[in-house]
Amino acid sequence: MRTGTFRTAARVAAALALAVVGTTSLAVDATAGPTSTPAHYGVKPLAKGHSLQPAARSTNTLKVGSSASQGVVSPTPKVYLVFWGSQWSSDPAGVAPDMQKMFQGLYGSKDTWGTILNQYCEGVAKGTTTCGTKGIHINHPTSSPLAGVWFDNAAAAPSSATANQIAAEAGKAAGHFGNTTQAPNLNAQYVVVSPTGTHPDGFPNSGFCAWHDKTATTSYGTIAYTNLPYIPDSGAGACTTFTDGRLLSGIESTETHEYAETVTDFWPSIGWNGGGGEIGDACVDLDAYVALSTGTFDLQGLWSNSANKCVTHG
Repeated sequence: MRTGTFRTAARVAAALALAVVGTTSLAVDATAGPTSTPAHYGVKPLAKGHSLQPAARSTNTLKVGSSASQGVVSPTPKVYLVFWGSQWSSDPAGVAPDMQKMFQGLYGSKDTWGTILNQYCEGVAKGTTTCGTKGIHINHPTSSPLAGVWFDNAAAAPSSATANQIAAEAGKAAGHFGNTTQAPNLNAQYVVVSPTGTHPDGFPNSGFCAWHDKTATTSYGTIAYTNLPYIPDSGAGACTTFTDGRLLSGIESTETHEYAETVTDFWPSIGWNGGGGEIGDACVDLDAYVALSTGTFDLQGLWSNSANKCVTHG
């Protein structure tokens, strides 16, 4: 959910303090210097070990923000992982293989987490809260949604990439994968994963784990993308409710948060939003280890209108 842009150090500090005690996502303008950037969406706060699950509230109910039949949801999700920069020759936490395995398992009967998304749709009236049999529903994948992996190692990723540079990398990835018209980019999401030691859009001092957005600055139509920093650099316990010391939990929890929000609010924010934000925003204090066919991963809870609460399975 777009929640505004904070432009002073005091507000950044306040956002961090709120995140530590388990609030929902707060958007932070993390660009260094006077250059202004738009607020982003689905911002997951950077915090360690917060473990209070928000109570179910009717104000969390998600409503569709547009009657459009494109850009509201991603009916057939396809994920493109982009490991940005020559620095990926070093991956101390094993992020690259872990992200691939996680998405390789997010399909079929073993993936009961992904079925939460099936209830949401596009092509229905603005303000709809229950699709029923109407509209174009999100389809639960019958095979892995991982459509492509690219190690873009021709040059180093910027040490402190701006939001515009991240968007440009997503556009470059669309070209690399041959998605050069709007049609394939109605379901494609590009996850730009920055390497260890870098600070995309001010991470971690800006207080977020990741965010997602759209860009129309490419010649390939409007594309959806995620800024995913190297979260293990912040240590075990960052960006997850688990305190068991597992280093990859935070990035798994964060990317499932962003994946689900991109699928249900594809071109923010004409998709599904509620009083608590997007589908993952109201549920940042709920994580579960879920066994998929490719391993066990930390998947963040999602808001279910049908259950009227945060859940980790459909």
